[in-house]
Parts: sequence; C-alpha cells; structure tokens
Amino acid sequence: MSQVETQAVGYELIETPSANNKVAALWMQNPPVNALSKSVRVGLIEHLNAAIADESVDVIVISSKQNLFSGGADISEFSGGDLEPNLPVVLDVIENSPKPVVAVLNGPAFGGGLEVALSCHYRVTFASNKVGLPEVNLGILPGAGGTQRLPRLAGVQQALDMIVSGRPVAAKKLPGVFDVVVDSPETLLSSALAFCEKVVAEGSKVRKTCDVQIDVSTAPKELFAQYRKGLATQARGFFAPERCIQAVEASVELPFAEGLVREGELFMECMRSKEARAQQHFFFAERAASHVKDFDKETPVRDIKTVGIIGAGTMGGGIAMNFANAGIPVIMLELKQEALDKGLALIRKNYENSAKKGKLTAEQVEDRMALLTGSTEYAALSDVDLVIEAVFEKMSVKQEVFKALDAVCKPGAILASNTSTLDIDEIGEATKRPEDVIGLHFFSPANVMKLLEVVKTSKTSPEVIKTAMKMAKKINKVAVLVGVCFGFVGNRMIEGYGREANRMMLEGGTPEHIDKVIYDFGLPMGPFTMGDMAGQDIGAFVRESRREFIKHDPTYCILADKLVEQGRVGLKAGKGVYLYEAGNRKPIPDPSVLELAKQVAADLGVAQRDISDQEIIERIIFPMINEGALILEEGIAAKSSDIDVIYVYGYGFPVYRGGPMQYADEIGLKTVYDAMCKYRDELGEHGKNWFEPAPLLKKLAEQGKRFADL
Repeated sequence: MSQVETQAVGYELIETPSANNKVAALWMQNPPVNALSKSVRVGLIEHLNAAIADESVDVIVISSKQNLFSGGADISEFSGGDLEPNLPVVLDVIENSPKPVVAVLNGPAFGGGLEVALSCHYRVTFASNKVGLPEVNLGILPGAGGTQRLPRLAGVQQALDMIVSGRPVAAKKLPGVFDVVVDSPETLLSSALAFCEKVVAEGSKVRKTCDVQIDVSTAPKELFAQYRKGLATQARGFFAPERCIQAVEASVELPFAEGLVREGELFMECMRSKEARAQQHFFFAERAASHVKDFDKETPVRDIKTVGIIGAGTMGGGIAMNFANAGIPVIMLELKQEALDKGLALIRKNYENSAKKGKLTAEQVEDRMALLTGSTEYAALSDVDLVIEAVFEKMSVKQEVFKALDAVCKPGAILASNTSTLDIDEIGEATKRPEDVIGLHFFSPANVMKLLEVVKTSKTSPEVIKTAMKMAKKINKVAVLVGVCFGFVGNRMIEGYGREANRMMLEGGTPEHIDKVIYDFGLPMGPFTMGDMAGQDIGAFVRESRREFIKHDPTYCILADKLVEQGRVGLKAGKGVYLYEAGNRKPIPDPSVLELAKQVAADLGVAQRDISDQEIIERIIFPMINEGALILEEGIAAKSSDIDVIYVYGYGFPVYRGGPMQYADEIGLKTVYDAMCKYRDELGEHGKNWFEPAPLLKKLAEQGKRFADL
C-alpha cells in the first residue's frame, strides 16, 4: 500500500481482497463539506491521469475522507472565483477514463458531488445514504451534466422529481443509479473493493453514463405537461424550476452532447436571473445570521437540559414540541389543571396527526409525550435551565410572571419571554437578574415556523446570548439576534404593511385587488386575508396598546377598528374584511365593507380613486424597507441580511426576491427613495406622517450604494 497526499485530494494504492488487483483510491478531503473547489478539481484530474498512466492500477475509486462524499460546488466561487478547470472538464476526464472508475459514496452527495458520482462508471453506497441535486434552491440547475445523466440512470420521472424539487433521496430508492447498496457504512469499503475485483474479473468494462439510452416511451410529452401543471402553484415566481424541466426534456429529445450544450445554456439563463441572485444572497444570509459580535469563542455556554414553559395554549404548546422533538424534557406550567390538561391533549393530537401522515411512529409519539410533564405550581420550575413564558401580551401580566420566576428559579437559569412586541428591558426589571433575561420570539405555529428572533436587552449577558443562539440550532430553528424596540424587527416592519393596506381601502382600493397584487408579488397571502386569518381583534389589541403613538392620524386603520367593533374579527367569526362560509377558508368579497369605506372616507375628507398595481406594491412594500433602514441605523438589526432572514422565514417574503432589503438592493435604493418622497409629497398629512425617507436610505440612494454595502 502506498499513499500520496495533496491538500484537497489524496491518492492511495490499495489491493483488492484476493490481492490480485490494485485499486487507485482518490480521497477527497476538503473540509468541512468537501466542496468541489479549484484545489479538488485540479487534484482529481492530476490523480486520475496518474492512475490511468500507472500500468499496475486496474480500477480507480473516487471517495472521501470526510463524513460526506461531497456537498457540491464551492458557492463562493460563483462571484468571481477561478473556475478553471471547471467541473464539466473534470467529469469528462472521469467518464472517458479507459479504466473503470467506481464512485464509493461514504456519505451524502449533493449537487456537483452527485454529478461526480453520475459521471463514474459504477456507484457503490449504503442504503440510508442521501443524495440529491439541490441547485434549484440557489436559483440555478445542475450545470455539470446532472440533468442529462440522472434521467439516464434513475429514469425521467425520478430525475424530474429530484432536480425540480431539490429534495434528497435515499440510495435504496435509486436502484438504477447504484450498482451496489450495502446495509451499513461499516461494510462499505470492503464491499466496494470486492466489487472492484468483480469488475476486473468480468473484463474491466467501462460503462459510460452518456451511452445509456433513455426509453422515450417512459417520457411522453404529456409527462412534462402534467408535471408543469402540478408545479404551477408551488413554483410560482421562481425562475429555475421551469428551466430544470426544459433541461430534463433535452435529455429525452437530444443526443447527450447536444443535451449538455442545452443544459449549459439554461444554466447561464438561471445564473443571470435576479431570482438566482436573490436565492444565493439568502443562502449566505441564513448562514451569516449566526455570526454575531456579542460573544466570542471563549464565551461559555450554559447547559440546557430541562426547559420550563409558562402557558400551555397554542403558542406554549408549540414551543414545548420543539424541545420534545429535540429530546429535551419540558415542564409546562398553567395556573389551572383544566388548561394544562387541554394543552397537553392538543400536543398529543398534533403528534398523532403527524403519525397518521407517516411522519412519526407510534413509539416516537409516546417518547415525545413522555418528555412533557405539567404542573400548576411555580415551584416545579426550581431546577429548569431555561424557562420561556408564553402568556397574555400585557406588560403587567408578564412582569408578575417574571417576579415569580425570579423567586423560584435556580441561579444561572435563563428567563425568556416569547413577547412579540413588548419591551423586554422593562420585563427584565421585574427580576434581580436582568443579565439572565432574553427574548425568544417564536413565530406561530411555533412547532412549524423556522424563525426565532432572539432579542437581547441592554443587560443580557454574552453567555446567555450565545446559549440562546446555540439552543436555537438544537431545536432546528434559524436564530436572528436583534435588539429591543416595539415589535423588534419583524412586527415593527409589518406595521406599515397593514397600515397602508387599510389606508388604500379608504382611498378606493378594494381588498381583493390589494390582496391579489401582494399575492402576485410573491407573499403567501395579502394583508386583508392575513388579518382575517390571524384575527382582526389581535391587530386591534396591538393598536390600542400603541394609541398614544398613532393618535395624530385619525385615519390609522380606522376601517379595521370599525370592523372589529361590529364583531367582524375574521375567519373565526365567519366575517372580517371578507365573508367566510362554514368550514371554508376561502375569502368572499363583501360589498358592505366597501360601502363602509366609502362612508368613512367621506366623513374624513379622503378622496376615493383608482389605485394601480404599482402603487399598491410601492405603498405596502417600500415603507417596510424604509423601516428596515431605520432599524439598521438604530442598531436593532446588525446587518440588512438579518432582516431578510426574518422576513423570508417569519413572514413568507418570497425567497426568490431574497427578502425586503435584497429586493430594495435589486431594484435600486434610489427607486425606493424617490417613491417615498413622491408619496410623502402627494398624500397630504398621511404622506407627511408616514413616508419620510429614513436618513440611511437617503444617504445610500445618493451615494449609489446598497444595504449590502454596509
């Protein structure tokens, strides 16, 4: 056995079990995810050529020294890295090797990593290993032959599913792709070497994927038409999915070489699209959110072994499920046993529904429920490491809770509030340990939504901040660290969204028109539908708590307030801005709401008129961006990309626009600034009240810069 090491790819000569054959093993070793960086691509070509030239080598194996085969392309190279030799060149060398090349997938293979394996002549892995082509999530498509090779091995339908969805698939479900699938990774190498011996014994056949003929009867025109139809709603607004379909179509309709050319053309179309820029921005934004300046490597982290949750309602129960899912015991506190029993029963029902859908086994349901216990006494929380209150959104109530927690919780326990708007500094003042107080703002439904706003107060210790950020990962949340202000980042920005929608209805816009424009822009639903689903009374409660800040504007959400006064609180009442039929969530326009708007507008002297789609977008989306600029100036958010993560994961802002701040950067901050000035000057008192551009927006627009430049 001999071994040669380079920085990114190792070379080792190994004998097969019978010692009759020599295998050249190329080990990719580019931590942390074996990205196919330039050094890996160069190393693969060099060692492939060396193995081909070495007469003693019978078979070439490509595998990995990391815990995964390869995570794919080095995304950082997309913005100006040295791409030569590019990946297709490497795969061409592999596929055209005169000696058999066997990919031994010792762990997951994604994107370019799977494309490397597809270009090999044989593939070996273990049953539960996951492989996939997730490029669509970056707004692009597999650009190194993946759209041409995967249909030849996996079949056209399977390839479409994998490429268009980007979802990984277990190797055991891909019999056409893998030649050997062993039960466990422990036997992988010995099985792979035995297979290499078999390949030599059978004549060292080189089996090129490009030579495989697709059975066109398995991919009639109707298949693609049906696929597009089924994808219409799911892929709305995205650019890449349709190009993925076109690339797979090319694998059926064109010879391999021409199919590769077509794939390359479609890849470049995607790369040049604003959607790809947005999705790649978001990819990095999500990862950057965990990099904060409030702690360092030396900052200790507290152990979170047991969690207390105050409130067993919808939110408290959802929060509890996150910890139970991660194997962390939870003690739930309610003042009345009836409320506690009801909350635990609802959690069980949620888990059992998941089991019915095949997402959990009956045993897993019981295991998770066993982690959840309840109490009606604060003393039960004396030994928890973290306690999260999820009680009524009122300062006096929350302060009483925190006083009680301060009295019973052990030293070092983290005291967290799930408040969505209230001043956590003020909540912390109710305790003798404000350095241990932090905000953990979960989004509803808390067991589903990925976002967690971690809200630091002026006194929260670095240790508590670091613990909260690490804990978020453990419960599978994307944490974004923010500061204290009304509504923090997400709810502070959304305030203008609802305000302008209500104001435009007063000015003559219809709810269904405004909702349609915002839905077509890419959000899951428009502002009026959202208000009805959440409950118009929730918004009214928040407005009432802020009355002193908005009393200068007599038109402020006045229609929403009047609807609530009439009992029209939304879906739960069968009527809000829209009407709803029993058991049906579909909004039905109600002419009486427009009559009310007309009457109130006349009383307030607001002229009604037609409102264009463009004005709806500018007046609903641009004030959010402007508020984001103020948030950045105030240091409530550390970077604009953090705001984007909050809005994509917390509010359904379309990822193909990258978030509100990336969207502003894409269309140009001068465009946003000019529109803000226009509405400030054209909308009278309303414009003066709400459309004054943020100083940071003005400054960046004048300098021709972006939020991303900060």
